[in-house]
Amino acid sequence: MQINVNGQNHEVDVEDDMPLLWVLRDELGLTGVKYGCGIAQCGACTVHVDGLAVRSCQLTAGSLEEGAEVVTIEGLGTPETLHAVQEAWVEHQVAQCGYCQSGQIMQAASMLDLNPEPTDAQIDAVMSGNLCRCGTYPRIRAAVKAAAKKLQEA
Repeated sequence: MQINVNGQNHEVDVEDDMPLLWVLRDELGLTGVKYGCGIAQCGACTVHVDGLAVRSCQLTAGSLEEGAEVVTIEGLGTPETLHAVQEAWVEHQVAQCGYCQSGQIMQAASMLDLNPEPTDAQIDAVMSGNLCRCGTYPRIRAAVKAAAKKLQEA
């Protein structure tokens, strides 16, 4: 099958029932997407498919629509030009252990694409599906608000 990831087309020979997570990690070597729970409950595996945040551990390769565009943390920004959410994460020192952070960032970026001015309650509601075992939720909220402001100014 052909899959577009981070703006590049890839030809992969995988079973239709292989989770997108394993296609990204094992077939394409994109290890920014993490395996957490395997049942779409923790959010560590969050990526964008056609601009929407999805749990890649439960989305199978065969269920992707022809021409679907997948974006991982590796495609959100670059070390030279970080995405506004990534910049805010650094500024607010969100990460501790860091394991959940790529999923958190991808969820936040998708939310801000859909809702550029979220309230605290909206941020908490959307981000509550992404678990942080270090408990940096107040910093996550602050970083999302800072990223929203940066995106509005841009």
